[in-house]
Amino acid sequence: MAGEKLVSSGLIVALTALGLIVVQFFVSRALHAVQAMKHLREARRQQLSTFVNILQWGVHLLIVGSAALMLLSTFGVDITPLLASAGVAGLAISLGAQTLIKDLIGGFLVLSENQYVVGDVIQVGSVTGTVERLTLRATYLRDLKGNLHVVPNGEIRVVANQTRGWSRVLVDMGVAYEEDLDRVLGVLGQVAEDFAQDPTFGPGLLETPQVLGPLSLGEWAVTVRVMVKTQPGKQWAIKRELQRRINDAFVRESIISPYPRQEVWVRGLERDAIKPNDGQDCAEEGT
Repeated sequence: MAGEKLVSSGLIVALTALGLIVVQFFVSRALHAVQAMKHLREARRQQLSTFVNILQWGVHLLIVGSAALMLLSTFGVDITPLLASAGVAGLAISLGAQTLIKDLIGGFLVLSENQYVVGDVIQVGSVTGTVERLTLRATYLRDLKGNLHVVPNGEIRVVANQTRGWSRVLVDMGVAYEEDLDRVLGVLGQVAEDFAQDPTFGPGLLETPQVLGPLSLGEWAVTVRVMVKTQPGKQWAIKRELQRRINDAFVRESIISPYPRQEVWVRGLERDAIKPNDGQDCAEEGT
């Protein structure tokens, strides 16, 4: 009898391992098939890859749980009360774990609506970073400092996806009031035109840069703007290069970019105005 139980348990373990291997095989095939779909957009491909990974996790959990129950049944443990208790415990846990359920529902909505996928740069509240991992419970963000932020999906109310569809670069520059504004706009227009023809950065633009101004009249400067629509994910490199070229053009054309400063004037009192009429003056008048 004991030998039969050992054989049965060994068979269950072997079938469980085989099931996990089969699942892993089909998941790998599915991932390769998704990556091989050339007609899919990158965002859709990332969404399908994330969905397959989450499905793999769920199937693994189901196989291991079923195998555990079968092992208990093999060794004579009546699993009917256990299943009933598990149902009651599941109900109690669900009532006490409303936050977890909210996170799972939020993760399902993120995946089904394709709000963002692994590799996107998003902003959630005050946290901005690249999505490194996405599960039904949480989103893992890596910021520029290297910090990994774990954001529960149920806590996400407003998310800004900075790499979806297209992006926009805004470069605001301040020029002195003494400058000829038409000349400044002409210089910026030439910089924008040359930038659009650049073989390195031009392909990342979706439209010709636009020069706008004046946007505002500040206390010490007139603000002008260069605006350009870019491919998603390339806006940061394009903005850095565009700012560098605008600054070089201003230096080359001797266009002054003012900065806030304060001037303090100190006026002293004239000594003769406060000099007293002492006794020496009286003596000189009497002689």
